[in-house]
Amino acid sequence: MKKILSRYKLEISGAIIGALAGWCYWYFVGCASGQCLITSKPLNSTLYGMLMGATAFSLLTTGKHMSKQENQQQ
Repeated sequence: MKKILSRYKLEISGAIIGALAGWCYWYFVGCASGQCLITSKPLNSTLYGMLMGATAFSLLTTGKHMSKQENQQQ
């Protein structure tokens, strides 16, 4: 478990930051009419923020997770 947490710490951090940003967006901006799919409910906005945060932070670690064999081939 510790190995997984240490390997994906940036992605997990991105998901947490994204969740907070998604919830804040729903709270402060939101959707007054209720017609917006993402921002009409706090759960949708928070989950979307988590996905975007984890995706954005995973872009920072692309070359970091390569196996030893892949590193030797380069």
